Amino acid sequence: MSGDGNGERDRAEAVLPAPEPGGAREIPAPARPPAADSPVGPRDAAATAGPARPLPPRLDPWLLAGVFAAVYAALSLSRYRHMETMSWDLGIFEQAVKGYAHLHAPVADLKGPGFDELGDHFSPVVALIAPFYRVFPSTVTLLVAQALLFALSVVPVTRAAGLLLGRGSGLAVGAAYGLSWGIQRAVEFDFHEIAFAVPLLAFSLAAVLLRRWTAAMLWALPLVLVKEDLGAAVATIGAVVWLRAGQDTLRGAAGGGRVRPWALRLAAFGIVASAWEIGWLIPLLHGPGYDAFNHIDGDGTLTGHIPPVTALRTLLWVLLPAGGLLALRSPLLLVVLPTLGWRFVSHYPENWGTAWHYNAVLMPVVFLAAVDCAALVAAAAPGGRRAPQWLRAAARALPATALGAAVALGTQLPVAGLTHLAAYRVDGGTRAAERALARIPDGATVEANVGPISRLVRRTTVYWVGQTGGRTPDFLAFENLSGWLTDPAGYARQLHPQARYATVADAGGYVVLRRE
Repeated sequence: MSGDGNGERDRAEAVLPAPEPGGAREIPAPARPPAADSPVGPRDAAATAGPARPLPPRLDPWLLAGVFAAVYAALSLSRYRHMETMSWDLGIFEQAVKGYAHLHAPVADLKGPGFDELGDHFSPVVALIAPFYRVFPSTVTLLVAQALLFALSVVPVTRAAGLLLGRGSGLAVGAAYGLSWGIQRAVEFDFHEIAFAVPLLAFSLAAVLLRRWTAAMLWALPLVLVKEDLGAAVATIGAVVWLRAGQDTLRGAAGGGRVRPWALRLAAFGIVASAWEIGWLIPLLHGPGYDAFNHIDGDGTLTGHIPPVTALRTLLWVLLPAGGLLALRSPLLLVVLPTLGWRFVSHYPENWGTAWHYNAVLMPVVFLAAVDCAALVAAAAPGGRRAPQWLRAAARALPATALGAAVALGTQLPVAGLTHLAAYRVDGGTRAAERALARIPDGATVEANVGPISRLVRRTTVYWVGQTGGRTPDFLAFENLSGWLTDPAGYARQLHPQARYATVADAGGYVVLRRE
């Protein structure tokens, strides 16, 4: 790959209108408006006014992002209204944000009374939601924030694709990215800190494609505040910048220092930051008993390995919908290696596949890598060897194929549910469940499983079932849609033998017990 950047500059200039032959074009004088007494009717006036001016291309990414913000928010809020929380993660993050909002430590009582969430995962970036949560204290605040963050990542993907491939192609790639299965699965799976990582990765790698080296490196830096393992992604972005920058300087023709030394500093910073967070900071905040490999091997209790078929399936799902295997030709794809690496090494089966939220951070990488390849193939250097015909055809077809794949797969993905009226209606069972949980007063302590969490964290102290640290809560609240809880009072005695609980509500598949 050439380091002088001529090919990239040629392809970027190719999207600009060429000057007309013969020098400057003569601009005709504007037509004189008709006199006040001239018999010009409304139709004639409209004709003389000319066609309406189209929207400038710079608005395309933001308009598309606005559409996806509405779609993502609608999906999250529909699931919230139907009480379809998928795990305790949503409650954990809300408890942490609630702590930040009141200028306290991010305590997540769901993981144990007084547990500091920074002692499990280093994600201080979620504190940015705290001011909004202070004004709007609700689970909805986290869900809307996530929708906006994911939608924001559409902007750099669409903009870079538009500049390098053309306006229509940019819109197609941006739409395909916004509909990508990895993003949809993350929106479906409640809230997670990676909502911040996705736009940071998108802005950073889009800047790499446009050879805006300072921006590329600055956008990468905050990733170390999103999660402790993302320092490895910062390091690989530094490696990509080093590979692509060649002899470029930070300010281009204006001079400045060489990019490559700064790229190496960025890579070193990412490695050191992750090592510091995992090796010192998280253990300090966690206290005795911290195991850095707990998220990989489950305290040594898990020993399974990813089956090769599962690994291949995941890789194909990551690569194919983003334009086939074009992304393999771009060095940007190096950025997926740390994330896929720890997931495939993990002994947790949920880390291996295409469910949950783990693939969202890969989506901006693979889509921009495919755009990179398509632009490079289309902008062969003058006099250089052209790419094979089949590769040029695949590059030209990238926007259409990516959008077609996204639409086709979308019929089986969460957003498709928004086409049904049931997504906007709350049934009687859900309303009955909410009335049952409303029997719990504000300020109470509650021991609960997944279902009630989203309705209780804002106004009560919630512990995970069986993890109250010896405390006897005021209430027990359980989702019982499957009928697993046949004897609520007996189960309460198992949890707290020294206390007595009585059922105060049993409706909509939810059971609430109060301590007597």
